[in-house]
Amino acid sequence: MEIVVGIVCLMAGAGGAVLAMRNAKAGSIREAESKIQSAHAEAENVMGEARRAAETLKKEALLEAKEEIIQNKQAAEAEEKQRKKELRVLENRVMQREESLDRRNEALDKREHQLSSQQGQIEKKSRELNELYDKQTSELERIAELTRDDAHKELLDKVRSEVTHESAAIIRESEQRVKAECHKTAQEIVSLAIQRCAADHTAEVTVTSVHIPSDDLKGRIIGREGRNIRTFEQVSGVNLVIDDTPETVVLSSFDPVRRETARVALENLIADGRIHPARIEEMYHKASDLVQERVREAGEQATFDTGIHDLHPELVKTLGSLRYRTSFGQNVLRHSIEVAELCGIMASELGVDSRIAKRAGLLHDLGKAIDHEVEGPHAVIGADLARRYGEKPVIVHAIEAHHGDVDPNTVLAVLVQAADAISASRPGARRESAENYIKRLEKLEEIANSHEGVERTYAMQAGREVHVMVQPDKISDAESTVLAHDIAQQIEEEMEYPGQVRVVVIRESRAVGIAK
Repeated sequence: MEIVVGIVCLMAGAGGAVLAMRNAKAGSIREAESKIQSAHAEAENVMGEARRAAETLKKEALLEAKEEIIQNKQAAEAEEKQRKKELRVLENRVMQREESLDRRNEALDKREHQLSSQQGQIEKKSRELNELYDKQTSELERIAELTRDDAHKELLDKVRSEVTHESAAIIRESEQRVKAECHKTAQEIVSLAIQRCAADHTAEVTVTSVHIPSDDLKGRIIGREGRNIRTFEQVSGVNLVIDDTPETVVLSSFDPVRRETARVALENLIADGRIHPARIEEMYHKASDLVQERVREAGEQATFDTGIHDLHPELVKTLGSLRYRTSFGQNVLRHSIEVAELCGIMASELGVDSRIAKRAGLLHDLGKAIDHEVEGPHAVIGADLARRYGEKPVIVHAIEAHHGDVDPNTVLAVLVQAADAISASRPGARRESAENYIKRLEKLEEIANSHEGVERTYAMQAGREVHVMVQPDKISDAESTVLAHDIAQQIEEEMEYPGQVRVVVIRESRAVGIAK
């Protein structure tokens, strides 16, 4: 194309030159015509060359196009061959899969046919077995002379006997395993707590008698027509008993703080010597202030000794009043301090917060300070009082559960129970009246005798051990283990006792033969 354009341009230029020459010089026409002819000749040469170059380019383009077409055709043929090959592979796979499915269908049909035939055989065998079972059952009933119900009962009795034996073995094995794993650790913790606790556990008795220098003072205490004693009883709320006991008068009241106030007032009146209604009232009010101050100081001292400093003032006051309360001869305030120390030691050994444990131990008998004013068990009363003054629920629960009024569900509650039992069961810590002691022994024997097969029961070691004699024809060796476990469980549920009670079941079987 460029050559053609060049030719056209040359022709245009030549034409322009011719016109210019014609216009410029008319005389040189011939010269111009010769030049034009030469230009035409030259232009024809150029156009010829251009045509030849265009033909060459055209041929080259055609050759390139033919080669490209040939290459594309070869690539298309190769791709077609590859696709045909892949199609043949896929067709082979599909044919193989169809053959496999056909073979599997044939196998399934064959298996289904076999199962159908086997089902019929099984149904037939089942009918035969049922008939045979019925025949054998009838024959066994005829031979054994037992009906189905009798045989069922006999079988159940045998199974029950075997289960009883196995349960006894399981109970014995479990107890031995638990004792092997836990008893030693528990003993170490409790013994360590007892050894490290140095609380005083000497029993005390609340003073209810007042010594007077001479019996002549009895008349002055009574006063003219009994006005002094009436005033004293009205002001103090305490009964003043004056009898033939030499040089002694007795104060009687259910409130230990009130009784202590009356004792202090009476001793001050005797020391002062002036006994008349006005003086009695004056001395009683002074004694009341003194005793209340002692109560507050006792509560504060108890919290100081145990390291508890954030108790509500009313709880401190109530705690201090336990100084004048005794339980089985044991001072309740000292007992509470000891329980707090034991709880703290055992809690630290078990990884429990010792401060909370000591707090719960110190407050566990709080209800005994007001149980003469509020009805109910002292554990429940103490828990309500602690709850009222903002103690934590875990401490309230430990107070409420330490005598089993509610089931303990925390480690802290169990620690308080254990510490309370340890403190109460120390030698000399508590005294028990003969009547309560006999009742406790009788209750132990009553629980053991309530079980079937028990012949005699003896409470031994001051109620710490119970020997149970059983009838050998009714209680087997295996059942003896179960019986001991059941009696111990019933004692735990129905009785309160310090320490532990050991249950010993004794089974003796004798065979006597006489030779003549």
